[in-house]
Parts: sequence; C-alpha cells; structure tokens
Amino acid sequence: MAALNLSCCYHHHHFQSHSPPPTNVPILLSHRNNISISPKSPLTSFHHKRHHSNLLVLATTMATNVQEDLPPALDSTSEPPSVFDGTTRLYISYTCPYAQRVWITRNCKGLQEKIKLVPIDLKNRPDWYKEKVYPANKVPALEHNNQVKGESLDLIKYIDTNFEGPSLYPDDTIKQEFGEELLSYTNTFYKAVTTSLKGDGFDDAAAAFDYIEKALSKFDDGPFFLGQFSLVDIAYAPFIERFQPYLLDVKKYDIKVGRPKLAVWIEEMNKNDDFNQTRRDPKELVESYRKRYLSSS
Repeated sequence: MAALNLSCCYHHHHFQSHSPPPTNVPILLSHRNNISISPKSPLTSFHHKRHHSNLLVLATTMATNVQEDLPPALDSTSEPPSVFDGTTRLYISYTCPYAQRVWITRNCKGLQEKIKLVPIDLKNRPDWYKEKVYPANKVPALEHNNQVKGESLDLIKYIDTNFEGPSLYPDDTIKQEFGEELLSYTNTFYKAVTTSLKGDGFDDAAAAFDYIEKALSKFDDGPFFLGQFSLVDIAYAPFIERFQPYLLDVKKYDIKVGRPKLAVWIEEMNKNDDFNQTRRDPKELVESYRKRYLSSS
C-alpha cells in the first residue's frame, strides 16, 4: 500500500490543505485535558555541546521561540517561486506527517530565516511543482544548492548535518546505532498501528506501542528515545500526534495506560514549541482518520 512509504504524504485526501495549522495546540494530550501551551514558555535552549546535565537534556525548544507567519498553501492557480535562485526552500504540506518531520527539524535547528517554507496544496497541486521543482510530485522536498532532494528520513539527517544550529543526533556510538534501529522501525510501527485502525483487534498496535515503551526505557539520561532530544523523536512525533487522539476518541484506547515512559515522552514533546508550531487541531485529525478508516472498514 502506497501510504506505507515513508518518503511522502498520502494522508491528504481528508484534510483541508489551504490554510496553515493553528500553532501551540496541545494535540498529543487527551482531548479531555484542558491544557494550553504558551508560545513563549521559558524553556532552556539546546546547545552545540551534546553532553548536558539532565536539566539541559529535558529542554527541547530553541531559546529564540521563533513565531513565524505561515504562508498559505500554493495550488494550481499559484505562480511558482523563482526556483534555483539561491534560496533554500522546504516544500511541505501542512497536513502531511512525513513533511512535518522535516518542518520540525528546520524549526529545531533555528533555520526559519535560512530555509523558506513553501506549502503545497496536495488536493490541488500546481503543475509547476512536478515540472520545475520535484518530478516525484510529492512532499517533502528540499531545494538546496541548486538541487532538490526528497525522502523525509533522509532530509532530517541532511538538514541536521548540513546546516548550522544545535545538533539533533548524539556523538555516542551506542546511541547512534540504536537511533538507526529506531528510525528503521518507523515503517513497521506505522503499519502495525494502521492495521489495527482498520479492524477490531489491538494486538498489533499494542505490540508497537509496547516496543516504543521499551525503547524509551533504554537510556536514563533524559525522557527521549536517545536520552536527549533527537531526530528519532522528530521521526515519531507526527504519527503519535495522529494516532493518540484517534485511538482515544474512536477506539477508547489510551496509549499511555501502562506505559509511563511514553506518557512522560508525550508530556515533554508537548513542551516543544518548535513541534507545536507544526501541529494541527486534534479534532481535525480524528475526523480525517474517521473518514479514512471507518468508511473503509
């Protein structure tokens, strides 16, 4: 099934893609919790050095707390940008979890001024996107140094390696190896959960979330997958953002129950302003999954 491809977004059919998402929406929390997140919460910034105290490790947002005005999505009536004019552009969809990974990485690196965000309306794509920008005609795509690159997991690594800003991957070899294992597991995780969404059983989804809980227990120097916040957290965040409210609302299944590490991870991710700026209203996410999975079951 094409939707399992981690390189692009196939989740756009039931979203409205024309307007930017609301910022600072506490999506990963239960819809029963009435919690708001301040765009200027006093969280400690990352630093270039990777060996931090636990206090610094717990900090997950940039000190700048950049609040950018998000542009409207470009559609078939929109003029193309001046492609290959030296501007670095990140082509995304506001509704795509794969593109969201790269958008979060850009934000966490503090590159809002260096990498221009170019949202595409996936329901009404401009012809010039395929013809002039990215022949694969999918998002995300990064225009940099007169080239356009794709594949979300490749792009988050590329941005972390080739741009300034705090490093989002550890120096420790053991953590690096485990990080690669977790990044490789994202496809299996997605498949397991979506298989359960289509049917009545939860065995596959429960096993996948149990795997996440065990992975979060490996390092004790922070609440994230590799102890410190990293690309691994970014890779999983958009999917858990979507799965959690749907499972809770429709299936009455709380992924946090019996998984204390996952509960803490969700709490810490909710403090990340760079992530919050990319998130969508949970009611919209639940409704889109209702149409996708309940209508086809």
